[in-house]
Amino acid sequence: MISSLFKRSLYLLAIMTASANANNLPAVELAKPLPQHSVQKQLAQLESSAGGRLGVAAINTANNQRIEYRSEERFPLCSTSKVMAVAAILHNSSTDAKLLATNLRYTQQEVAASGYAPIAAKHVATGMTVGAMCQATLNYSDNLAMNELLKELGGTKAVTAYARKIGDNSFRLDRKEPELNSAIPGDLRDTTTPLAMQNSLQTLVLGNSLAPTQRQQLQEWLKNNTTGSARISAGVPKNWLVGDKTGTGKYGTSNDVGVIWPTGAQPIVLAIYFTQNKPDAKANDQVIADATRIVVAEFAKTDAKLKLN
Repeated sequence: MISSLFKRSLYLLAIMTASANANNLPAVELAKPLPQHSVQKQLAQLESSAGGRLGVAAINTANNQRIEYRSEERFPLCSTSKVMAVAAILHNSSTDAKLLATNLRYTQQEVAASGYAPIAAKHVATGMTVGAMCQATLNYSDNLAMNELLKELGGTKAVTAYARKIGDNSFRLDRKEPELNSAIPGDLRDTTTPLAMQNSLQTLVLGNSLAPTQRQQLQEWLKNNTTGSARISAGVPKNWLVGDKTGTGKYGTSNDVGVIWPTGAQPIVLAIYFTQNKPDAKANDQVIADATRIVVAEFAKTDAKLKLN
């Protein structure tokens, strides 16, 4: 029969061994989740009052804290897909110095078929450079410009392939403009998840997926967007800088993905998607702005540098 003293010695030895082994383990960065109950409830209430399905993924890069709501469910991309297409062009331009200066020609019929071409429609006679097409695509959500970029890349599959290259396994682009905006509930075509898009945007705009010159150009184009004043930008203080890309489609689909540069603080990256059940439902800018307010207010609780007033 083992004595109690011997048992105690074995117990102490086990504790010491476990402690030693723990000290020798490689360092692992621990996740820093926010307390989710309050913010999740707020986003759920917003979703319910808006009468649709809301998806949110956000990260405060100051401390890597995250907020997620339906972040791994699929939502229609609509024109948020344009970020990935332009990023793919910029990636290619890093090894083809003449790419952005290449002039692309198109027809009036193609302009009409695109459904929305506020910039390209003015240049049918002369065409536009690839660089100008990128700018029109991101700053004005020009559909003809997007379609021409898709041609230049080799089709929608090339954009999906680029997404895979940067580690995004959710993004899929299947159709060109304007067909990709059908946003039919349950249709997997032309969809992504908020979390995948947030991660992709972070690596493209703030990370190393693009070379420095191309990354700076993408930042500049996103910051000069003209279509997002009522969405993410409406949910943050006016002195904060926002670079974003909106998306709008059938079934009242209203999206915005972007990077926020708060004054005196580190960037926030977020992707917000909202879609509804009726084909003729109206777009809802307010739900995007309100979701943004909820996100930044929650982040401000744990980041003293985020000044909301």
